[in-house]
Amino acid sequence: MPANDLAVVILAAGKGTRLKSGVAKVLHRAGGRTLVEHVLAACAPLKSRKTIAVVGHQADQVTTVVAPLDAESVLQQPQHGTGHAMQVARRALGSAKLAIVLPGDAPLIRTETLRAMLAAHRTANAAATILSAVVSDPAGYGRILRKSETSVQAIVEESQLTDEQRDLNEINSSIYCFTLEKLWPALAQVKPHNKHRELYLTDAIAALTAKNEAVLAHVAADPREALGCNTRADLAEVDRIFRERKRADLMNDGVSIQLPETVLIDQDVTAGEDTVLEPCVQLLGKTKIGQRCTIRTGSVLSDMILGDDVLVEPHCVAVESRLDNNAIIGPFARLRPGTHLKEGARAGNFVEMKKSVIGEGTKVPHLTYLGDAHVGPKTNIGAGTITCNYDGFAKHPTTIGRGVFIGSDTTLVAPVRIGDGAYIAAGSTITENVPPEGLGIARGRQVNKPRWAARKRRELASAEHSAKRARPRTKSKAKKKKSRRR
Repeated sequence: MPANDLAVVILAAGKGTRLKSGVAKVLHRAGGRTLVEHVLAACAPLKSRKTIAVVGHQADQVTTVVAPLDAESVLQQPQHGTGHAMQVARRALGSAKLAIVLPGDAPLIRTETLRAMLAAHRTANAAATILSAVVSDPAGYGRILRKSETSVQAIVEESQLTDEQRDLNEINSSIYCFTLEKLWPALAQVKPHNKHRELYLTDAIAALTAKNEAVLAHVAADPREALGCNTRADLAEVDRIFRERKRADLMNDGVSIQLPETVLIDQDVTAGEDTVLEPCVQLLGKTKIGQRCTIRTGSVLSDMILGDDVLVEPHCVAVESRLDNNAIIGPFARLRPGTHLKEGARAGNFVEMKKSVIGEGTKVPHLTYLGDAHVGPKTNIGAGTITCNYDGFAKHPTTIGRGVFIGSDTTLVAPVRIGDGAYIAAGSTITENVPPEGLGIARGRQVNKPRWAARKRRELASAEHSAKRARPRTKSKAKKKKSRRR
């Protein structure tokens, strides 16, 4: 069959009761993505003619996540089992001949595994192919009962296992490939004869085997791919596996990671050769890091773009910003969204920036806040400088030109412009534009009073002496004085 006869169906309608959460099961996160995003990412390279997400619980929120990934949502309301979900999706499947069906909470599945299962299904011209896994502890999973090396006799749920069958350790992953013209008649025979009164795909497979249709089981090379996320412990384990995989991938690509088990990296993060990640670093979202960068201990970067040879000193927090080649931030710097440090610029310790552009080679060494600012190249911003960008009603910009010197403890009240080559005297509050090459001073004139301190100390000493003499005498002192008179 041609590849465009393939459709993918993601079963994403469940609530996930055992997670004890108000969030739909497939919207829980592991490895930096929602569970359903991982499943869709694995399916995307298959280039199916259509991808369908069967949604139910929190349908609108799930649709918002899957729609950008080219998945069409179909509402299952109410939810009456996996077989019912396929019936709901039938019209949307159109003329597709084959369907790969996956639960939306199987995030560890790999594209190569799905391809291998699909190839086995096509080769055998099977009615159904089950992705199975051989595990050391099969508790909680349905078991695969084989009638030959390749074909399946039945899927036996754990509650129905005989004593002999409990030793079986090949489990059903709930990931299937179906030939649809075989599935629909079998599914029509399924009745909701169970305590939940639901229709299950496993019962459709039983109907296929009863008709002697070819039902295969393809064993996943990595049994972890069969792991679902039914509990918080499952989520934590899946997240750990994703982090482990991602660190291994980056190290294979030439990134050095010190104490890897302490470093948290999301799936969509990239990093270039000879970059070094020190312990306790977090790289989140779609962060992209160039070559030969160093990210030091305790720094958290989220949706950042870093050029080559960037240095992030310890304990920086940076979000949705850009650092060009040779930029330096930190230690203890905070970059809020919309910040851009151009080549060779520096934001030092305890510097905070928001929606600001810092020119090439400009230095903001320490203890500064720049918000809604545009700073030219080769400028120096002294310690304690702030841009007052908010007047209580709206945000206003500050523009600082090329080669400007901003003295320490300067307050720039926006909107204001500082021209190229200008100087701002330390301690100034600047409320008006400063022309190029000008000097801006906005502070009270200093007055020195000779010997003032000495006089002040004498006055204080005299006042203290007078206060002591004016204090009432204590009772004991009065008694002593009376006895001396006697």
